[in-house]
Amino acid sequence: MTTGLRSFRLLLILQHVWSFHIHTSTTRNILKHQSNVREQLFAKPTTPPIWPTRRQSITLAASSQEYDLIVVGGGAVGCQVAIAASSAPLNKKVCLIDAPRASGMLMNEETGEDLSLGAPTGLFSKALRDVSKRINVSGLRGLGLREGSVWNEIISTCVDLASLNAQDIHRQMEESGVEFLEGYASFPDGGGSNSLFIAKGNEVQTVTGKNILLATGSQPFRPAGIPFDGKRIFDSDSINQIGYLPKSIAITGSGIIAIEYAKIFNNLGADVTLIIRDHLPRNALMKIGLDRNVAATLVADLVQCGIKIIRGAQVKEFDVPKSDSVGGGLRSDVKILLEKRGGGALPKGSVTEIRCDTYLAAVGRKPNTGNLNLMSAGIKVDQYGGILVDNRLATTATCGSVYAAGDVVGRPFLASTGSAQGQAAVASMFSSEKLTSLLECDPNDAACIVDPLEKVGECFDPASLALNPFAFPIGIWSSPEAAYYGLSTQQANEMGYNNVGESIALYAECLRGRVFSPNGMLKLVFEKPAGKIVGVHICGDDACELIHYGMELVKGRRTIEDLNNSLFSAVTYHELYRIAARAALDDESARKRRAAVSIAVAQRIRSNKNSK
Repeated sequence: MTTGLRSFRLLLILQHVWSFHIHTSTTRNILKHQSNVREQLFAKPTTPPIWPTRRQSITLAASSQEYDLIVVGGGAVGCQVAIAASSAPLNKKVCLIDAPRASGMLMNEETGEDLSLGAPTGLFSKALRDVSKRINVSGLRGLGLREGSVWNEIISTCVDLASLNAQDIHRQMEESGVEFLEGYASFPDGGGSNSLFIAKGNEVQTVTGKNILLATGSQPFRPAGIPFDGKRIFDSDSINQIGYLPKSIAITGSGIIAIEYAKIFNNLGADVTLIIRDHLPRNALMKIGLDRNVAATLVADLVQCGIKIIRGAQVKEFDVPKSDSVGGGLRSDVKILLEKRGGGALPKGSVTEIRCDTYLAAVGRKPNTGNLNLMSAGIKVDQYGGILVDNRLATTATCGSVYAAGDVVGRPFLASTGSAQGQAAVASMFSSEKLTSLLECDPNDAACIVDPLEKVGECFDPASLALNPFAFPIGIWSSPEAAYYGLSTQQANEMGYNNVGESIALYAECLRGRVFSPNGMLKLVFEKPAGKIVGVHICGDDACELIHYGMELVKGRRTIEDLNNSLFSAVTYHELYRIAARAALDDESARKRRAAVSIAVAQRIRSNKNSK
């Protein structure tokens, strides 16, 4: 490393330390407040409401007005639907009911602000991911800063980011005239489905609506035998309330949430161990839809970052210390004993015990429907608790007009599809007014896909989404990001495409990737000989943004030739699309270019390591 670069890095460190010193020395009261960050910034998970007994004082109140729409649930889906229905052109009278403390999400206890209002389930992980890329935790530790001070800086930044979103949602609801009621909603025992009880403390209020939309989201699946305590043992929601920065963490899971948190805590300087039941991590990722090359790239990145992956294993037993912490530090480790998948001893030489500060179970989610009293309203659910709906998102309610959208109806548990479901439900509710749904397109428009297999936006119920690989894009907010839309090569072959091709562009082949982020790839899947693009798969920086251009290529039936003749702005990742199209037209030359680029990137990485 040159003297100039060393001086520049030293200047950056000193600048960071000085800004931190100024911040702490001029805001001592804030630091005092931050020392109790767990109590003041986060809500403790609460149990469902206990209905008052006959001996308790209870206040019953009935609403004097009937709403056009009652939305239950203040997450991303519920808030978007409420705001849309109460705004032009619908201008409906809308009531939103939410119980923020039931979700285990972020709360600011000092102000009473629900920081998760209008936010997706992964709000905390997205904020923490963003912060983990800005703050050099190992550098701050090396400078002798206390663990509590480092963690408080991280959490305070996350809270600020969440607060910005919550405040804007409040503003939008006020401007559109949405009435907000806080409490636990449930259907009455009498069997009606056009009214709801709202319980808050000892008060129970009744509200009535012409239409009801259930959007209560989901909750983490908690396997039996795991001693969740919200202190050392967490699920993917209660991790929001962690009050310290772990130096080591073990994570069970091989899906999107597990990988996201593995990279987040790795970026924050923690020693991360990922426990997966499958023997091949790539296979586990392919099961959730990732292309084999994207899956391999993600796994390779995990290994390169020093994340330990224990394959074909599951947790057998926990030994959790009774005392939580002493002097800001953890007294002793959590001890986790492992066994092979399905039970029994692991092969000789395998890791059988893990010691860590924290354990996270990220093994899926389930619909949050347990306390709505759905049976009384005649609303049926599946074996996982997901509300059964038809292709209009209408439930089986015996009377009234009750719809459901988002995680509460089951997979795919994405905010994007949930919002589309909510929009489709609103269109169904008020279809008699001959509204033009934004989900529909004109069949005479060349951009509108009319192929039954590729028809996008007609039905958003879970069954239709499961059968339609072209219904929505998938984004994984790991680091690097991964995203895909459409078919993989294997899916295209299985679905009857006669001649399927694929082409790859490495991030290091475009100028921006070469300079800023060389590790990544973009793959196009296309049908021969026409070259029609049927799938796009990306792993690398900004993949979750880049995928939307790929989605339009597939939906617009664009070809490899079309893409090769397109012009893109210089120094952008979008140049990767044209590079991948060129690779499809000349595969042999493309392979040679990728080999040369890969060698150059490997040499660059080795050089950077040697210079440190």
